[in-house]
Amino acid sequence: MQFDPNNLEQKSIYKLLTGIIIPRPIGWISTISEEGITNLAPFSYFNAVGDDPPHVMFAAGNGQNSNKDTLNNVLATKQFVVNMVTEDLVEQMNTTAQGIPSHESEFDLANLTPIPSLKIKPPRVKESPITMECELVHHYTLEDNKFGGSTILIGRIVMFHIDENVLLDDFKIDLNTYKPVARLAGANYSKLGELFSVKRN
Repeated sequence: MQFDPNNLEQKSIYKLLTGIIIPRPIGWISTISEEGITNLAPFSYFNAVGDDPPHVMFAAGNGQNSNKDTLNNVLATKQFVVNMVTEDLVEQMNTTAQGIPSHESEFDLANLTPIPSLKIKPPRVKESPITMECELVHHYTLEDNKFGGSTILIGRIVMFHIDENVLLDDFKIDLNTYKPVARLAGANYSKLGELFSVKRN
């Protein structure tokens, strides 16, 4: 079957994309407002962009009449932290996906511990074994949208924080102790399954 996205409802496009492009890493983004209110929310439109220099991206969906707090905070402060989600943090990550008033913090809602970053103002999630401090370098809102669209935010990593328990020699990550979680479609997530290697020709 073929589907022209111009002839589909937005929710149908969303279901197709999130069901096809799997698994997706989760960017658990912490920010801070100009008033000092911390915010924490998960984004599955997230990935690395490049390593020279290191950059990551995530996309925040926009409502027709308002932006998400994460987007507003990043555009105002030009900073954010990526906190990686592991198996033992899934429930708390899911809690932070709730919509709460802007003057409240998801750190409190999910009983998580904010700790200071070294180079930027937004706090990191203490419970996450890998966090990355980022400074915004570019943002772009998708054009020709019907329901607010999404804004792509690209940030340069200015500091890595990696728990020594997940770090191997030569800067490699120990997947057995890291235990990352990925996003699928609907209410589904995935753990790492069977691993295999393919050497380049």
